[in-house]
Amino acid sequence: MKNFTQLNALTIGSATIDVIASVDDQDIERMTMHNATSSFLLLEEGRKIDVSSIKSSVGGGGTNSAVALARLGYQTSTLVRVGKDLEGEKIREVLDSEAIDTSLMIEDGVLPTGQAIMVMSHVRNPTIFTNRGANTALREDEIEQTLFHNKNLVYIASLSGNSAACLTKIARLAKEAGAFVATNPGIRQITYWAGDIIEALSYVDLLSINAVEAEQLALALLPKGQPRTDKKPSGDGPALLEKGLGGRSFESFIQEVCRIGPKIVLVTNGAEGAYAGTANGVHFHPAGKSVVSNTAGAGDAFATTFSAYAAIGEDLDMCLQAATANALSVIAVPDTHSGLLKKEKLDAAIRD
Repeated sequence: MKNFTQLNALTIGSATIDVIASVDDQDIERMTMHNATSSFLLLEEGRKIDVSSIKSSVGGGGTNSAVALARLGYQTSTLVRVGKDLEGEKIREVLDSEAIDTSLMIEDGVLPTGQAIMVMSHVRNPTIFTNRGANTALREDEIEQTLFHNKNLVYIASLSGNSAACLTKIARLAKEAGAFVATNPGIRQITYWAGDIIEALSYVDLLSINAVEAEQLALALLPKGQPRTDKKPSGDGPALLEKGLGGRSFESFIQEVCRIGPKIVLVTNGAEGAYAGTANGVHFHPAGKSVVSNTAGAGDAFATTFSAYAAIGEDLDMCLQAATANALSVIAVPDTHSGLLKKEKLDAAIRD
C-alpha cells in the first residue's frame, strides 16, 4: 500500500461545533409519507424530553476532511472561518491535536462560529439544525495564490452562503499551482450556485456528489432536447445505471461532466453504494454493512478518502474500497471524527 507522508494537502470548507442529542424511540415518532420519499420526526410540543446522551464535538466539511487526510498521513492545512469565541478556540484546539496546520484559519470579528444541533432517532439519520455563522463569509480577496504553494491535493468541501462565490477562484488557483483538485459541493450550493459550479469544474479533477445532488446538477448540465433513455430497469443492476438521472442515462451525465473538466465523477447513493465514473465508463462499489450510530460525516469521510487515493493515481476500485471502509467506520460512532481511520488501520480494513 502506498503512503501519503510526503504529500501536502489543503482543505477548505466549514467548521462547526456539533451538539448531538440521542432521543430514545419511545420519545419520538417517525412518520413516512405515502406519496413522497420524505420521512418526518415528531416531537411533543412544550415537553422536556430526557435523552440518552448529549455530546459536543467538532464537525463541518472543512474540519472533517482535514482530520481524515491528516490521519491518512497527509501533511494537512485547513482554511476555515470561525468566530472570535470559545467555539472557535475549541475547533483550533482539536485541529492542533491532530497535527493539522491551523495558521490559515480566519477569525471573523462579527459572525460567530458555526454550530449544529443533531437530533438522533430510530434510524440514526439525524435531523440537523444549523447556524452557519462565519462559514458564510469567506471572501475572494482572502483567497491568494500562496495558499496553494506546494500542495499535492486541494480538497474543497461544501461552501456556505456567500462563501460559495469563492469556488471558481479557489479551484483555478489550486489547479494553476499544480494540485489535484477535488470538490464536494452540497445541495444548496448546487441549487443556488449552479452556474459558478459549472464554471469551476473546468479546473477540477474530481467532483464528488450524492445522487440527489447529481439529479440537481443534471438539470443544469443536460440539454433539454437531449433524448431520454428508453432503457427499462430490470432491477438486477446498480440503481443509477438502471434508472439514470432525470430520465436520461447515468453514463450521459458522467460524460457531460467529464467534458467540462473533471477526470473523475464520484456519486454516492446511500446504503446502495457508490459510482466512480470517467469518460471511459463507470465503476460501482456496494456500500457494505456496519452498525449505524450516526450517518453524519460519512459523506465527508467517503469523498475525502477517495480523493486522497485518487490524487496519487490509485485505480478507481482501490479508491472505492478505501473510501467505503473509512465511511463504514465513521457511521459506527456518534460523531464525525472519532471513526476516521489512520492509514495502517484503513489498509487492514481493505485487506479484510
